Amino acid sequence: MEQTYQYAWIIPFLPLPVPMLIGLGLLLFPTATKSLRRMWAFKSVFLLSIVMIFSIHLSIQQINSSSVYQYVWSWIINNDFSLEFGYLIDPLTSIMSILITTVGILVLIYSDNYMSHDHGYLRFFAYMSFFSTSMLGLVTSSNLIQIYIFWELVGMCSYLLIGFWFTRPVAAKACQKAFVTNRVGDFGLLLGILGFYWITGSFEFRDLFQIFNNLISNNEVNFLFVTLCAVLLFAGAIAKSAQFPLHVWLPDAMEGPTPISALIHAATMVAAGIFLVARLMPLFIVIPHIMNFISLIGIITVFFGATLAIAQKDIKRGLAYSTMSQLGYMMLALGMGSYRSALFHLITHAYSKALLFLGSGSVIHSMETLVGYCPKKSQNMVLMGGLTKHVPITKNSFLLGTLSLCGIPPLACFWSKDEILNDSWLYSPIFAIIAWSTAGLTAFYMCRIYLLTFEGHLNVHFQNYSGKRNTPLYSISLWGKEGSKISNKNFRLLTLLKMKKNGQPSFFSNKVYKMDKNVRNLIQPFISIPNFGNTKTSLYPYESDNTMLFPILILILFTLFVGFLGIPFNQDMDILSKWLTPSINLLHKNSNNSINWYEFCNDAVFSVSIAFFGIFIAFFLYKPVYSSFQNLDLINSFVKMGPKRIFSDKIKNAIYDWSYNRGYIDAFYGTFLTVGVRKLAEFTHFFDRRIIDGIPNGVGFISFFAAEVIKSVGGGRISSYLFFYFSYVSIFLFFYYFLNL
Repeated sequence: MEQTYQYAWIIPFLPLPVPMLIGLGLLLFPTATKSLRRMWAFKSVFLLSIVMIFSIHLSIQQINSSSVYQYVWSWIINNDFSLEFGYLIDPLTSIMSILITTVGILVLIYSDNYMSHDHGYLRFFAYMSFFSTSMLGLVTSSNLIQIYIFWELVGMCSYLLIGFWFTRPVAAKACQKAFVTNRVGDFGLLLGILGFYWITGSFEFRDLFQIFNNLISNNEVNFLFVTLCAVLLFAGAIAKSAQFPLHVWLPDAMEGPTPISALIHAATMVAAGIFLVARLMPLFIVIPHIMNFISLIGIITVFFGATLAIAQKDIKRGLAYSTMSQLGYMMLALGMGSYRSALFHLITHAYSKALLFLGSGSVIHSMETLVGYCPKKSQNMVLMGGLTKHVPITKNSFLLGTLSLCGIPPLACFWSKDEILNDSWLYSPIFAIIAWSTAGLTAFYMCRIYLLTFEGHLNVHFQNYSGKRNTPLYSISLWGKEGSKISNKNFRLLTLLKMKKNGQPSFFSNKVYKMDKNVRNLIQPFISIPNFGNTKTSLYPYESDNTMLFPILILILFTLFVGFLGIPFNQDMDILSKWLTPSINLLHKNSNNSINWYEFCNDAVFSVSIAFFGIFIAFFLYKPVYSSFQNLDLINSFVKMGPKRIFSDKIKNAIYDWSYNRGYIDAFYGTFLTVGVRKLAEFTHFFDRRIIDGIPNGVGFISFFAAEVIKSVGGGRISSYLFFYFSYVSIFLFFYYFLNL
């Protein structure tokens, strides 16, 4: 076993050759590298699969032996300063490495088809592989400096992938916003790391925890300074995990490709803040008030994210706010000291939310083939609906992910969220009320997303797709029966024939794609409509390819069964508690593996009832809407107004405006921070030029002016000089005499 741990250093570095070779190939052999571009997807998946197998093997050993292994080597040694690099393998590392690799592999397979049309295919896989290296390096780090290095690399990958389509101004602004917002938290993280090094003299976790605990027990530290350093450390987690008030970057990060949203901004990178707090929990737990502060930020984020999700039209933004809220649950659990519950929810949420994002990507993929690449249309839930019979696999998978996030048993998120909700009653009744009410809100907005996307008898398109009307795109219908009688099967064959020339086969798909042109623009037929010229029409929506459906089906299995790992049927079968035993001991907590099933059922009935109440409200508000439309005028007015009309009738306008306008936080930042910083910069510029530079420049100008005056007065005659001299002396004596009277 010892020998196995010695090779654990390969975990972060195994995916690294892919981005290095892609970059080298594009530099030296660009044509050959692009022609073999599908090969790199296979290599990325293969290498990450090796890391996954190795991580699972290490986890099994830890479950059996409850061991923690650390290996370090010196990097910089100078007098009393020593900086070491190494890796730490413990249950927390195992959980994160398995999570990163499993979700990463599925997203890479999914991306092979989803990104096949894109010119940046190679760049995409290079970024993804480098992100996997950075994230795995982060979770295996043995000290704070090493964590900070990989922390910044992860942020850089996020910046590059959010702005992947950098030619779009919206994407460029989104990645800049994410970069600036995360720099705020990262600067606080750096200051906190330096502060604790100044206190303890060590960056290594074991030494840091031991020295700090000794200082606390002997009352040899300034608690105000220690608390400030802890808050600064936590600031890094606030920004990375999109906690209030540094959450504003996450919804805009959805401008990146959907696989990025599934992997980075739902399952792995945003969990880095949760990982950091969990890793530093032995440090935080002995500092007064810091745990209360963590739980306070968590509960605010829980409620804030849920309220902002209830009126979003963009399907990915709605899921992004849902991610923000669920991360708040994890942070709340950590602040309450419920270490096991937080990590359990981290696991279940990652798989369920990855399923939802990949399902949304499948829907967007179908929408893009109908309306062309237009994010405002292809991601707008108001323009969807009635997809059930056209994308049944995607619909059912999205439904399972929705029910899991709502907390419906026996799906994954039910078990973990129920633990957090129950622990909240023991911590604070106020926090518990907010957490339980937010669980109902979660069920409401997730059911709303599902209903707007898939259900409805007569949504913004026509009632069914057998259609007998020839209606152009301008009149609401984004697809349907109009304008084309090509069957779905014949359409696929026709598309294959169009794309076959100069194509390159996929390692994961039998389809052939054209590399130098956007495939989705090839399927836009045109018809001539009187008074409207040539207007685009749409074809039927269709299910995604097997390459995209395979990861979705695997994630369904995780969503169905991963929650059972944390069910403590008895002491011997509680795998999750065995897995986390060393980390729980670090927190000086005794794991209680027994369960009172009577109390559990009572709590479960209450939580499930709240979830069903949220589902019922969503069904009541949205389901009847579509069956009530009987003519095109009503449909057109609905599309122009969106769901605001419905909310105006059922809920107050203020709630809708609060949610749709993101709680006015972005407006506040734009008005008071962005404009304020610009005004401050203008004032500083004015002060620098007119005051700082103006004083010496004014002295020089006055000297120059006085010299010019004196030069003009002097004529070179001694008699004139004597005249002026006696005149000045006379005036001086005159005033001196009268002033002394």
